[in-house]
Amino acid sequence: MGARCFCPCFDFDDHYNRNAQTELDPVLLVSGIGGSILHSKRKKLGFDTRVWVRILLADLEFKKKLWSVYNPQTGYTETLDKDTEIVVPDDDYGLYAIDILDPSWVFLKYVCKWICIACPFQGAPGCINDSLLTGLQFVEGLESYFFVSRWTMHQLLVECPSIYEMLANPKFDWKELPEIQVWRKHSKDGETFVDLESYGPIESIPLFEEALKHNELSYDGKTVALPFNFSILRWAAETRQVLNNAKLPDGVCFYNIYGTSFDTPFDVCYGSKTSPIEDLSEICHSMPQYSYVDGDETVPAESAKADGFAAVERVAIAARHRELLRDKTVFQHIQRWLGVEQRVIICSKTSRVADASSK
Repeated sequence: MGARCFCPCFDFDDHYNRNAQTELDPVLLVSGIGGSILHSKRKKLGFDTRVWVRILLADLEFKKKLWSVYNPQTGYTETLDKDTEIVVPDDDYGLYAIDILDPSWVFLKYVCKWICIACPFQGAPGCINDSLLTGLQFVEGLESYFFVSRWTMHQLLVECPSIYEMLANPKFDWKELPEIQVWRKHSKDGETFVDLESYGPIESIPLFEEALKHNELSYDGKTVALPFNFSILRWAAETRQVLNNAKLPDGVCFYNIYGTSFDTPFDVCYGSKTSPIEDLSEICHSMPQYSYVDGDETVPAESAKADGFAAVERVAIAARHRELLRDKTVFQHIQRWLGVEQRVIICSKTSRVADASSK
């Protein structure tokens, strides 16, 4: 790897340019899925088509190429289109780094400082609960007709392991338990009444099961059932247990940056007193009402700062979830923790992600 920084727009390399006496450690920036794209590749012909992110025919291509089902034997989601596979393009995107790096190899060989930014350590309950029940809408208004619809995204998220992994941690000591609330209509002895039912992280599981029991999609003339996936839930529970028990390797310094000062979904409510939910499956065709806590508009600050590690420093920044990655104050903290001086250079278009498997 050498003593080079894998950051495209900033040069921290005083060793080569200023003949510094001390050799700097390598810096590897893995940006998560921020800014990443996905391609669909024909298995026989081999040509790629961008399926995420795109504007033209976005919803149609998403349904044709990205809709997938989870395979509990492999732990992977597999596309419904058997003639194609989803690939991560070899370029400067977060998914490429994640795709090729072996975390244990990197930690054992090179990592001495680990800086996390906006990580949902204990979950992102408001956003994730609603994503499982009604989907995710990236744009509103007229623009939504040119992008992936809420329902189309929902059918993918139900089979997405990372969504289940970001459910609220039921073993975490929340100040207030995150809840799903449902205004329910009941009938008894000829009388009809409405009450507000509340479900915590554990009680929400049978709610998901009941609400999604009839969830399905139509693909290539066939009906595909997509109920709440207990195989993924078990996988996510095992991942959560690993995280709960994780310890930093000796010699690794941990730093945590998280977002604050923005209303962030926490509890989510469906129906209303005047328009209650009778059958829980109706939730999937309703719109959520949130209650909010402090955070970055996606991850509550309470969750993001609860990393469970012996952090050298935790810093709250007033910024939204994705904006943290380009916040000047964030970069100032990173510079300080790395002990380097920033100098702007011309960005290169070539890939700077090192392939750990080649070492």
